Amino acid sequence: MTSEDLRGALERVSERFDFGEYEAEAYLVVLRHGELTASEIADRTEIPQPRVYDTVRSLADNGLVELRESRPMKVLALDPRAAFDDVRTALDDLVEELEHEFTAPARDSEAVALVKSRSTILRYLEEVIDAADYELVLSLTPDLLARFEETLVAKQAEGVSTDLLLSPAVDVPDPGEYDYTDVATRTRARRGVTTPIVAVADGVHSVYATQEALRNDRDRYGVIFNRSELGFLVSGFLNTVVWTSARQLATADRERFPRRYATIRRCVGDLRDGEEDATFYASVRGRDVVTGAIKPFDTGSVRRFLGRRPAGTGHLSRPGA
Repeated sequence: MTSEDLRGALERVSERFDFGEYEAEAYLVVLRHGELTASEIADRTEIPQPRVYDTVRSLADNGLVELRESRPMKVLALDPRAAFDDVRTALDDLVEELEHEFTAPARDSEAVALVKSRSTILRYLEEVIDAADYELVLSLTPDLLARFEETLVAKQAEGVSTDLLLSPAVDVPDPGEYDYTDVATRTRARRGVTTPIVAVADGVHSVYATQEALRNDRDRYGVIFNRSELGFLVSGFLNTVVWTSARQLATADRERFPRRYATIRRCVGDLRDGEEDATFYASVRGRDVVTGAIKPFDTGSVRRFLGRRPAGTGHLSRPGA
C-alpha cells in the first residue's frame, strides 16, 4: 500500500467503529434480547423515541443488525462474528501493512525514561522479561504473575535463573495450590502494597513502578532504565532491601552448572552451596573498573576471590556490563 492507501484504510476502519451518540447503546440492548421493536428499544434505553429509527437504520447500514419492515418494525441481532468478520479481515490486512511501515524507536538512546501510562508500563515489563538471557529479577503482584505466566515458564525452560517476589502476601496462593518452580528459580512473598513492581533482565534493562501506577493512578509513574549500572542499582535495591524481608515460598531443584551468569553475585551464591572438593572452571567477561573497557579476565583471580573450589563446571559472563 502507498501512504495514501494506508491513510484511507485507517480512516475506513475509524468510520466503521465511529458510533454516534446512541448507536452503541441500541446495538448492545438488541444483542442482549435478540429481537426488539423500536418502542422496546426506547423503553430499555435512554434513547429518545424520535431518534430510535435513525439509530437502528444506521446500525443496519453498517451490517450490525437486520430490520424487518413489519408493523411494528422489528430489529434483529446478527451474529457479531459475522457482523464484524469484514472488519477483522480489514484490520488483519491493515496491521500487516502497518508493520511494513513500522520503525522501532531506539529506546536505548535514553538511560532513564518516565512513563505514566499503565499499558506502557505493562508493555515494558513484558519486553524486559522477554529480553532476559541469563537472569531475571522480578517483583510482581499475583495478577501480573498470571499475565506473564506463559513467558516465565518458557524462560525457566531456557535455563534463565529467575528470582520472583510476590506481593501483597495475603493474595499470594499457597505453594500447595500453585507450583512456583514452573515460573521461577526462587520465589518469595512479601506483605504490603508498598512493594514496588520491578523487572530486571541480565542486570541491564529494567522497569521500576509502584503498584498504584498499575491501578491507573495518573499521579504515579514507572521508570525505565536502559543502562547496566542503573539496572544493577534497581536489582541491588530489590535484593538487599526488599527480598530479604520476604518469606520463602519455593526453590526449584535444578542443575546449577554449567551456567552463564549476568552478575557475579548470583554466581557466588550458587558456588557457595557447591561441594568443597570439586573443581570449578570459569570464564569471565566484564568491565575494567579503572578504564571502563569490556574484556575477558583471568579466571585464576576468580578462584582466589571465591576462596574455595565449588562443584561443577560453569561459565560466567556479564554481557554489556
